[in-house]
Amino acid sequence: MISAVPSPDDAEPPAAVPVVAEFERSGCWVVQAQGALDSDTVDPLYLAMWQAAACHDVIVLDAGAVTFGDSSFLGLLIQVHQQTRLRIAAPGTALRRLFSMAGVDAVLECYPTLEEALAAPR
Repeated sequence: MISAVPSPDDAEPPAAVPVVAEFERSGCWVVQAQGALDSDTVDPLYLAMWQAAACHDVIVLDAGAVTFGDSSFLGLLIQVHQQTRLRIAAPGTALRRLFSMAGVDAVLECYPTLEEALAAPR
């Protein structure tokens, strides 16, 4: 008889947690994200960003470890940008291309590094 229960060898590795850390630094609330952020994975980041927007004037999304973003991720950034001051630190090539193709690269505040995003004038 064939068992319907998968063996540990058949198990898929757990997906990376999209929100790595949240902390205050230099008067800004920093949210560090990682991995591919799409409609299947963006919910934890959505919650973290909206909770931060309710309490902080400046939010810095450290996107240095984000490898992909789709329209749900982009929509989240635009919504948070409309509610508070959002800075995006260290977006990689894929995110910069997404921002450019969507025409929001002139609207979203992007910085090459986390340090530059934190040091920007309020």
